[in-house]
Amino acid sequence: MKKKFILLLSIGVMLNYSCQKDLLYPESQTQVTSDEAYLPFTTVPRIQAQVLGLYGGLRNGGFLGGRYQVYNEIKADNWINQSTNGVTGSSTWNESVGTTTDEVQNLWRIAYGVINNCNLFIDGMAAKGSTVVTAAQNTNYVAEAKFIRGLSYYCLLQMYARPFIDGNGSKPGLPLRLTGNSTVGNYDLARSTVAEVYAQILADLNAAEAGLPTTYADATTIASRAHVNTAIALKTRVYLAMQNYASVITEANKIVSAAAPFTATTGVPFALQADIANVFKAPYNTTESVFSIPFNATETPGTQNQLGYYFYNNGAALSAEYYINPQGIAGNTGWKATDKRRTSLIGTSTNTARLGFQYLAKYATPTPYTDWAPVIRYSEVLLNLAEARVRSTNIVDPQAVALLNAVRNRSDATTTFTTASFATAAALNTAILTERNIEFLGEGLRNSDLMRLGLPIPAKSSIPAVPYEDSRYIWPIPGNELLYNKLITNN
Repeated sequence: MKKKFILLLSIGVMLNYSCQKDLLYPESQTQVTSDEAYLPFTTVPRIQAQVLGLYGGLRNGGFLGGRYQVYNEIKADNWINQSTNGVTGSSTWNESVGTTTDEVQNLWRIAYGVINNCNLFIDGMAAKGSTVVTAAQNTNYVAEAKFIRGLSYYCLLQMYARPFIDGNGSKPGLPLRLTGNSTVGNYDLARSTVAEVYAQILADLNAAEAGLPTTYADATTIASRAHVNTAIALKTRVYLAMQNYASVITEANKIVSAAAPFTATTGVPFALQADIANVFKAPYNTTESVFSIPFNATETPGTQNQLGYYFYNNGAALSAEYYINPQGIAGNTGWKATDKRRTSLIGTSTNTARLGFQYLAKYATPTPYTDWAPVIRYSEVLLNLAEARVRSTNIVDPQAVALLNAVRNRSDATTTFTTASFATAAALNTAILTERNIEFLGEGLRNSDLMRLGLPIPAKSSIPAVPYEDSRYIWPIPGNELLYNKLITNN
């Protein structure tokens, strides 16, 4: 099983070439020769296809195509499970996962597969590809691979490692694999610390920022392929997770103007949409869509991976796996009934078995569920900056209030905050966190927001709260990794 698993990883980067299928199955079945390994790097079209293939790994429904966002949502407090289906995350919802639970095993496998393909691509470009494409293309493509690798490591940290706040990053993080596995061998590797993994993520994103293009020719590519401002936006999220608020401000200021209306004045001109509902319908490539996973009728997330399958109930249908917890953010009295995020993005079931249950309508297209999966939106960058300004100064910061208003007012024009609205910096921070909880409902940020601040996971339905110190706060290391990697330790 081990040899088969590693071989599949080693050849994953070459799967874009159906015309070269004979090269994927050498006689040894356990080793790829150097000539064969470099075949995908011998022409410009092959190299370009590999780059797109790296994004294809992110698109996997078991990863950022749907399941990663789902797990981060249902592990927290805004959802009630109604199917008790282990295949669709009930163990994560009820905080009972183990080392052999499907989602624990599968997310690790898929994400490390993406990382390995990035490593193989970076290695291959250094050995061969850099002589085939132009210097500018080489820099661009390697930067994209590093962006994808950094994003993948960030996602893994959120599920399998203690938050940075616990020991200032000194707790066990992840095995930090930075070279491609192309042959069967000894892959024992101990866990680097959380701080060391974050340092590598930032090294990748800094390199990506330096090497990525400033824009692309069309809106769809801008929203689904990394450019300079994509890397900067992701860095604001990473630094926020590390509570490095000064660096959040530095990065955000590169792509957020000093005053409203807040926009990016260099590179891709990010800006909030006037109507938030536009973000979640075709063509999905708005000025607010920093990075999204695209789907269409032929490229879908796959069965039971789709965000709409988990969170959307179409009127009288009985389709959603989870409905909105009325005691979660939906019960917040400050979230007005007239807010567009309620009127446009939440629906109510008319089925007698679930009468009155509320569901998320951000992902409302019917089967085959072609809604794009959001990864980063510009409204997050604004709220990242707002929070960082307050936490770094410990005052009721006027710009933070203005940033908060920018997000709230576009959906609720009847609510405008002033500095007098908040007696303390802590009160303003609470308002910002509440706004994040409303704005990104169903987008995969809730559990990470709790973790980075060391907050308990609140109770939901019959599931009690999970304290910060509880072993269930994060997932265990998967059983397969514990079996095959003799140097790894469990959580």
